[in-house]
Amino acid sequence: MNGPNLNLLGRREPAVYGSAGMDRCLEALRGRFSGVTLEYFQSNHEGELIDRLHAVGFSGEYAGVVLNAGAYTHTSLALADAIAAIEVPVIEVHISNVHAREEVRHRSMISGVCAGVIAGFGLDSYRLGVEAIVSPKLV
Repeated sequence: MNGPNLNLLGRREPAVYGSAGMDRCLEALRGRFSGVTLEYFQSNHEGELIDRLHAVGFSGEYAGVVLNAGAYTHTSLALADAIAAIEVPVIEVHISNVHAREEVRHRSMISGVCAGVIAGFGLDSYRLGVEAIVSPKLV
């Protein structure tokens, strides 16, 4: 699940986020985790992300959520409350190392309610997030 502006991956600030789009990342993930059903959702709207977390988090059909909340990571108490409320683990991921960037990005509103945090490994952060979800230690 991706938050605001992540629909622009591959075009937005390639020096920070790389030149590959999410389609390429998803193709690689689906190839690597062929026995796992991976769904993708992206929205630039906070309420849509919260609604999706509620739907996924109580359905009984999902093992967890890999979430790059984008800038909402640093601003959204509502998103943190949604993560805390649901029944599946959420792994917070970031493409860039947010701690090596502007100070405003150093604080996460959601880290404390996520099962784990992965940052700074480019699009490979998503692979690490999926591995954490499918790991028997987490589920």
